Amino acid sequence: MAKTALITGASSGLGAEFARQLAARGAALVLVARDRGALDELAGDLKAQYGVAVEVLAADLVSQDGLDAVAARVGDPERPVEVLVNNAGFGLGLDFAANDIADEERHLDLHVRATMRLTHAALGAMLERGHGRVINVASVAAFMPRGTYGAVKAWVVSFSRWANATYSPRGVTVTAVCPGFTHTNFHERMGLAPGREGVPPLMWLDAADVVRAGLRDAAAGRAVSIPSLRYKVLVGAVRLLPASLAARLAATGR
Repeated sequence: MAKTALITGASSGLGAEFARQLAARGAALVLVARDRGALDELAGDLKAQYGVAVEVLAADLVSQDGLDAVAARVGDPERPVEVLVNNAGFGLGLDFAANDIADEERHLDLHVRATMRLTHAALGAMLERGHGRVINVASVAAFMPRGTYGAVKAWVVSFSRWANATYSPRGVTVTAVCPGFTHTNFHERMGLAPGREGVPPLMWLDAADVVRAGLRDAAAGRAVSIPSLRYKVLVGAVRLLPASLAARLAATGR
């Protein structure tokens, strides 16, 4: 794979794991996140281990300037991006009424507006070439009532389903990867120490397994990827539950 992949939220967690696995496949990388120092450190490790070209682009996707800069890089016809991974995101408490509305607006902008804008930038160039992949990191929360996090991820899944059906006949696939609780620093960034997330041990997934399954499903052209059998079963079961019971189940963990 002598192609270029651009990954947002690449400094840690699933983003860094996408970078490692794509580099292992020979892809050149563009790593995007706010933390330039963390990106430089990861870039150095990937260059040393895999011998691939790595470009660092420090940007805040909630800011207009940052989003514009990344969109321009995604759509640059002189430096084509073959794989776009929209991974950047963060979580909030489940009590919408108690959350700061400015945080909720940033949350919406990052998960929905940035995903939409960068996918639009990618599609233009990819459709002109007749090939490309977009991977949008969503969540199993998309399939259950789980605050505004579930709501924004439901948008990502619906958007990806539609885009894949529309553009895959023209050579461009769009896949929503929907992991459950995964061992990353996601919860620590919400202020929850490891072991304090309220999540049963059985429900945790390994980041490497999630990314491996997501890349496999994207390569197969699937619109939705739900890593692990246990979460496939859970999503199917939740759809059959009354809304009130589904909401109580979805409140498990943070």
